[in-house]
Amino acid sequence: MSETAGVPAENTYDVIVIGAGPVGQIAAERVRAAGLSVAVVEKELVGGECSYWACIPSKALLRPVVAVADTRRVDGAREAVTGPLDSTGVFARRNRYVNSWDDGGQADRLAGLGAELIRGHGRLDGPRRVAVTPSDGAPVVLAARHAVAVATGSDAVLPDLPGITEARPWTNREATDSSTVPERLAVIGAGGVGVEMASAWQGLGSAVTLLARGSGLLPRMEPFAGEVVANGLKEAGVDVRVHVSVTRLSRPGGTGPVTLTLDDGGELEADEVLFATGRSPRTDDIGLDTVGLAPGSWLETDETCQVRAVEAGWLYAMGDVNHHALLTHQGKYQARIAGDVIGARATGQPLDTTPWGAHATTADWHAVPQVFFSDPEAAAVGLSAAQAEQAGHRAQVVDVDLSEVPGANLYADGYQGRARMVVDLDRGHLLGVTFAGPGVSELLHSATVAVAGQVPVERLWHAVPCFPSISEVWLNLMKAYRDSQRD
Repeated sequence: MSETAGVPAENTYDVIVIGAGPVGQIAAERVRAAGLSVAVVEKELVGGECSYWACIPSKALLRPVVAVADTRRVDGAREAVTGPLDSTGVFARRNRYVNSWDDGGQADRLAGLGAELIRGHGRLDGPRRVAVTPSDGAPVVLAARHAVAVATGSDAVLPDLPGITEARPWTNREATDSSTVPERLAVIGAGGVGVEMASAWQGLGSAVTLLARGSGLLPRMEPFAGEVVANGLKEAGVDVRVHVSVTRLSRPGGTGPVTLTLDDGGELEADEVLFATGRSPRTDDIGLDTVGLAPGSWLETDETCQVRAVEAGWLYAMGDVNHHALLTHQGKYQARIAGDVIGARATGQPLDTTPWGAHATTADWHAVPQVFFSDPEAAAVGLSAAQAEQAGHRAQVVDVDLSEVPGANLYADGYQGRARMVVDLDRGHLLGVTFAGPGVSELLHSATVAVAGQVPVERLWHAVPCFPSISEVWLNLMKAYRDSQRD
């Protein structure tokens, strides 16, 4: 029996997308460009986590904090900073960038693409079928002629600790949508969310304590990046503690201060506690069991974002749920590729597997860029030195001090930062690049182009950076690499 049997024509589409965040919207845009009909199912706000509780609000909160910090690093300008941030103004700015959590504009954009937005909780209901339970009204079953794409994102993980329910901890959502500055904030977790929110709330006036279970911050990046960020946070007043874990929380009645019991036998009292301890796929209640998959699991995909374990190739997963890279820009990249692949397959076109083809597959995972907009910033693309070694590459590590770059010192008096590139000695191109320091996020795309394009190091000599900009770090890296080859 056909999967569309019994489903009215008005509920049948070429493609159904579950999730209307940035990833789902891009997927819908691409399949519409192929001339296919598409329904997009969303149970919360159109725009998803990124637009309302992650990327956009967090950067809106961070920008005023970093702007003031940058001003205080410049002689003659720091004297103009005479008081604390106006938290009310910062929150109003944040609210403006999230449209006060009104998704009407993004819903209108979907409609402008010719996609049909269906509000409700979408669950797979067997092959090519999606059952939607709206917030009000009767459930409806949709059918897809060609593909269903899952773009439901991820949720914050809370550890199973005694007292955690009573403690009512923050996740990234409360950390980005709250409009009251806690006097004392404990941040648990040393990854990107942890360091960004420590920077933001310290700047807004909280006394922040950042607890890291491991030996340093940003453990998935080069160790020096975590060191640079930790030093910056400490200078700003954050109490950074490493090699410490929380074993219990106490907040009697769910009100008042939270007491954190630590594994070193000590205690910490805070007015709020933020857990930034990882993410889990938002797949626990989307009907995976109806197609033979385990609820709550990450969805393993091939290079086209097609889910491997589902027969007939109709199910796709992109963004956080496939666990390739939990980054909005990388999810949107996947959606562009997968949307084009779905369109090509549906219309009988052959896939173009050349790197620059209109329907190229997502074969390149080696150049994933990421930036943490803490103060100072940390930015990286490709492999770290340790990852290159683990992958079996014969690599050369080149380190330079950003304080030796004239443009960096003009950017901030007493500039502190570092840069590293990892060179594949056998093939002569870059495997990875990492920067840490104020303003380094804008350096990253040049590194991404070099890594993604596998540009020979000898050609990078001819990419002349402007004087006096921080990008002259590339000249220093090239010189250091040349000198290392002469030794």
